[in-house]
Amino acid sequence: METEPKPSICSPLLLDGVLPRFRFARLETMAIAASPDTVFDAARGLDLLSVHAPLFDAVMWVRGMPDRLFDRTPPPLPSMRVADLFDLARKGEQPWLPLGEVPGRELVFGAVGKVWRPSIEWRWISPEDFTAFDEPGWAKMAASFVVHPYGQRRALLSYEARTACTDPESTARFLRYWTLTSSGVGIALRATLRAVKADAEQR
Repeated sequence: METEPKPSICSPLLLDGVLPRFRFARLETMAIAASPDTVFDAARGLDLLSVHAPLFDAVMWVRGMPDRLFDRTPPPLPSMRVADLFDLARKGEQPWLPLGEVPGRELVFGAVGKVWRPSIEWRWISPEDFTAFDEPGWAKMAASFVVHPYGQRRALLSYEARTACTDPESTARFLRYWTLTSSGVGIALRATLRAVKADAEQR
C-alpha cells in the first residue's frame, strides 16, 4: 500500500497561503533531540496556558495589568491545547481559529483583534474567511509551528507569528503597539519552543 510522501523542507508553507502579505513578524527556531513526528505531536498537544518562564510570566503579567486595574479580567480558561483548536473548535468560545494542518509538518492558527487596546477586542470569523477578511480597523494574526528533519537524530521546530492590518489607521496603531511588545513576543515564542522541546525529549 502506497503512502503519500511527506512535504520536503522546500514545500510551500500553509502559512504563506493563509497570510501571504504581512508587515509585522517574529520567527524563532529551536533544534530538538527527537524525531520530527515526536516533535510535531508535542507541539500539537501543547497546552499554551502551561507555558511558563520568568521573563514570559512577567510579560504576561504586564499585558494583563489594564484588565486587573479596571476589574475586567475574564474568567480563566481551563486549558488552551493547540490540538483542541483543530479537534474541538466551536464558534465563539475563544478567538483563536484553526487555519490549516499538514500532519507531521505544520500547524497554522490565527485570530482577528484590536490588540493595541488595553483590553483586547476580538472579532470572531470563520476560518474560511480569515485570508480574505478586510474589514477596516482590525489586525489579522496568524501563527504556525513547522517541523523539519535536522540530521539523523534531531528535528528543527520553528514558531512564526505574522500580523497584517486591514487599513492604514490600524497599521499605525499596531506599529506603536509592536514597538513596545515585539521583544515580549519573542520571549513568548522562545518559551513556547522550550516547552515543546522539554515534552518531546522526554517522550
